[in-house]
Amino acid sequence: MADMFCPECKKSTEVVLDHSAGDTVCFECGLVLEAHSIDETSEWRTFANESGENDPVRVGGPSNPLLTDGGLSTVISKPNGASGDFLSSSLGRWQNRGSNPDRSLIQAFKTIAIMCDRLGLVATIKDRANEIYKKVEDLKSIRGRNQDAILAACLYIACRQEDKPRTVKVGNGATKKEIGRAKEFIVKQLEIEMGQSMEMGTIHARDFLRRFCSHLGMTNTAIKAAQEAVQKSEEIDIRRSPISIAAAVIYMITQLSDEKKPLRDISLATGVAEGTIRNSYKDLYPYASRLIPSSFAKEEDLRNLCSP
Repeated sequence: MADMFCPECKKSTEVVLDHSAGDTVCFECGLVLEAHSIDETSEWRTFANESGENDPVRVGGPSNPLLTDGGLSTVISKPNGASGDFLSSSLGRWQNRGSNPDRSLIQAFKTIAIMCDRLGLVATIKDRANEIYKKVEDLKSIRGRNQDAILAACLYIACRQEDKPRTVKVGNGATKKEIGRAKEFIVKQLEIEMGQSMEMGTIHARDFLRRFCSHLGMTNTAIKAAQEAVQKSEEIDIRRSPISIAAAVIYMITQLSDEKKPLRDISLATGVAEGTIRNSYKDLYPYASRLIPSSFAKEEDLRNLCSP
């Protein structure tokens, strides 16, 4: 509800918006203060179910400031029942002559949106990735480079900047090494353009832990113990990547629980090589008594913990 001045009540009162009639009504006396007002909000109604295959919805997609025309250009669609030679007709030829200069940009944004949907990322990360790709594309420096790696690197950087870091395995066909090279290239290009270092955010092992534990189907008790262990590991000088530390902590916790996880499953869930997990576990093993919560494992259990 909003407040408006009511001449009948002679004071500012709460009003009710009747969207179906477009009326603004006083909540206390029922006087219609405004009639036939225009609703400027988005129209979410669709008529697809009422008209078979056609969808005569009266609104298009939202405007996109990253595109030349804001994403509001007009496209001549193929008529119903038209044959496959539509593009050779007069309408089709005019459509091709007025080709969209943002065609490649639109396709890149669609690919980023698909990756975000697959990874369950929020819209703010998708928008940030689109902005990063637009900046790089404007520099005309990505021609001839692996497009899949560039798009995945933009999404990776966006996750870092939004404090929602993900592993490098966010691509759609590009390898981990290709995405890493593309990320370094994009950061270097943007830093040259801005004239200053690019803020990427800090990665912590706890940022990945819960997702890894969920993929492995660990119990809530084990997840809580792993979170406490990862938090305590930040007080120890372990020169390993945060993802490797998270994987090693998970391996250590699962060895102390009733549902032990093989090293291969942890490697698949975290994307960390088995050898790297073993080496990280070897570094963490001397501090097991400090890392593992006493409520999760007793000293006798820690003594029986397999040595690296």
